Amino acid sequence: MANVTMEEFEALLQESFEIDTPEEGSVVKGKVIAIEAGQAIIDVGYKMEGRVDIKEFANPGEAPEIAVGDEVEVFLRAAENSRGEAVISREMARREEAWDRLEKAYADEERVEGAIFGRVKGGFTVDLGGAVAFLPGSQVDVRPVRDAGPLMNMKQPFQILKMDRRRGNIVVSRRAILEESRAEQRAEVIGNLAEGETVDGVVKNITEYGAFVDLGGVDGLLHVTDMAWRRVNHPTEILTIGETIKVQVIKINKETHRISLGMKQLQEDPWDAVAAKYTLESVHMGRVTNITDYGAFVELEPGVEGLVHVSEMSWTKKNVHPGKIVSTSQEVEVMVLEIDGTKRRVSLGLKQTQRNPWEVFAEQFPVGTEVEGEVKNITEFGLFIGLDGDIDGMVHLSDLTWEGRGEDVIGDYRKGDMVQAVVTEVDTDKERISLSVKALGGDKFAEAVGGVKRGSIITVEVTSIEDGGVEVEYEGMKSFIRRSDLSRDRAEQRPERFGVGDKVDVRVTNVDAKTRRLGVSVKAREIAEEKEAVEQYGSSDSGASLGDILGAALKGDE
Repeated sequence: MANVTMEEFEALLQESFEIDTPEEGSVVKGKVIAIEAGQAIIDVGYKMEGRVDIKEFANPGEAPEIAVGDEVEVFLRAAENSRGEAVISREMARREEAWDRLEKAYADEERVEGAIFGRVKGGFTVDLGGAVAFLPGSQVDVRPVRDAGPLMNMKQPFQILKMDRRRGNIVVSRRAILEESRAEQRAEVIGNLAEGETVDGVVKNITEYGAFVDLGGVDGLLHVTDMAWRRVNHPTEILTIGETIKVQVIKINKETHRISLGMKQLQEDPWDAVAAKYTLESVHMGRVTNITDYGAFVELEPGVEGLVHVSEMSWTKKNVHPGKIVSTSQEVEVMVLEIDGTKRRVSLGLKQTQRNPWEVFAEQFPVGTEVEGEVKNITEFGLFIGLDGDIDGMVHLSDLTWEGRGEDVIGDYRKGDMVQAVVTEVDTDKERISLSVKALGGDKFAEAVGGVKRGSIITVEVTSIEDGGVEVEYEGMKSFIRRSDLSRDRAEQRPERFGVGDKVDVRVTNVDAKTRRLGVSVKAREIAEEKEAVEQYGSSDSGASLGDILGAALKGDE
């Protein structure tokens, strides 16, 4: 040692300084030499001591574990402060250590352990053993979490999604861990299930279209149509959340791991007995379960429903919404019209359980019967009259009046007027009733000219003298004899030679039932009488004059 030069001694001294003196900004080992006033006094070597709050030695949610004599790692921020003490930090040492560990875990895609300890905007903060990470709200669980309280300060695994040491950013996910374990659990449960198997499940969630059932770690969908054979409007009619139910596994999709469940498959299918129980044209009581624009669904028994099409609802109410005829839950009597076992459809009729009102009307009011009803509608071709049985009859323009045209008198009628008419026709197939107003009191023209035909000689009474002829009357029916028909002799064709009240024999030249007119002529009667006289009393070769023949005829009449 005596041989050591001063230069060598200085070099050795410097070397010892470099070895013993820790470098600022690095993690160093130290020993707890005392604990006082909530702080641990730590000797970091080379006679340097520093103070650290003991809370820095605690994990989130746990009490600090530190005692005199413990060896700990701390971060040396500065070798000496104003009080001559080393500035050290346990937290920073933990962070440095944690970052090294986390970077390795991130590279190896390994899970890391941590604890959620605080809330921040958009998520939570997580202590990963010294390093603070951000846990986005969407990554907390597979479903949105309303209350994260039970998850706070609890050690649990996380997956690192992203990290940047330079910026000090770490993003982690708890959801990824849950999904992974859930997928493993799902695969295991699904592997133990078989289609057609009956299992117990707990109703976990209810939606409008069905319910999600927990089969022990895996959910299956029980669709509303598979809950019962009858119509179910909403799953809450049958199920409640938390209820344990027996279900049958209908289908398992191995790729998507979706499971379809059914409850009705465990019950007897009512359709097996439908054909025998509901024979064609049989009548049954049912309950209206649903009303649509095209008809109403009627439940005959739980699981067996039939459709009453709108066309089969009423004999009389056409183009009316079914909701105006029946109401939901109403008990109705229906007739079975058709059964399709393959499509599981029953066609029902509502109107078939009631008598055809046109047939009833025909029985009660045969042709020729007088009826009374209210004018329901006025159209360009006639009147529609409301009749018994909620049906209408029609009075055509041509059946409004004997005199003149129907177009001229239809304007006298108003909606709501009470009108009397005679039934002239009832067509039950076409659901049509024809009425006549003019037929009230009978057909006077037909009665008056009942035995009169063309060529008949009748006696008429003169009622008026006109320039062009005379007006006459026969049994209340008016006719007009033109001047040229007043006599065969032109000199006698003067209207003024007749007087009102005169009785005149005339020959019927025409009977027109349509215009209700009789054509009559004095001239035609005279010509007919002359012809008859010639046939009886003269011949073409006798040389007798017309005057002789007429004289003979007159004598014969006497």
